[in-house]
Amino acid sequence: MNRRSTRLAVLTLTAAAALTLSACGSDDGSKGRDSDRIAGADTEDKASPSTGPSEPGRTGRPKIYLPSDVTYEFQWKKTGDAPKDAVLHDAEQRIRAVDMAIAKQDPLDKGYRFYSEGAAAAESQKYIKEFVDHKARTTGLTRYYNESLTIRDDGTAALVYCEDQSKAFNKFLKTGKTDVTPVTKDSYVVYAGTLRKNDKGVWVTERLISQRGSAKCQP
Repeated sequence: MNRRSTRLAVLTLTAAAALTLSACGSDDGSKGRDSDRIAGADTEDKASPSTGPSEPGRTGRPKIYLPSDVTYEFQWKKTGDAPKDAVLHDAEQRIRAVDMAIAKQDPLDKGYRFYSEGAAAAESQKYIKEFVDHKARTTGLTRYYNESLTIRDDGTAALVYCEDQSKAFNKFLKTGKTDVTPVTKDSYVVYAGTLRKNDKGVWVTERLISQRGSAKCQP
């Protein structure tokens, strides 16, 4: 396995998501499974609280703990618009929660399920299980940037963003070995997601599609 496939397994592509993705300049990058995303460290690695933004709104959100070698650089800009900033926050928390489930080797961890539903939750479970099956997890720095966010008239949100996996790798738990792979155009992935605000006030990801090697995301 190697981390160079999409972070989340490709989900069903709706017409709306397809339009969003093409409008954001995706090109010939191949769609991939997230089996490539395996990066990590020993199960004995000490987990530390996520350094993400403070949780807005209601209490009851899951605490996210990650190994110290799992880090992020979120370059998403604050919009000054409260609903949009809430969407970005919860999308970020979902990303962290998936990596937490991988580190815990738990495909049914409650954290990522708090921030995703439907197809997105089901595919995340499959993705996490691939890491568990290979006894591996994520490690290194992952960067997120070039976001584009629209809240539609029906109340759902369309979020497109880029992921830079050039400094993130797979680490295998039995050997402690990190699989450092070369940087290519496929180290950069574009995502298009659909989110909905649930009755807890959380923006949950319902669908997420991805494309590797997109021109939109190249450095």
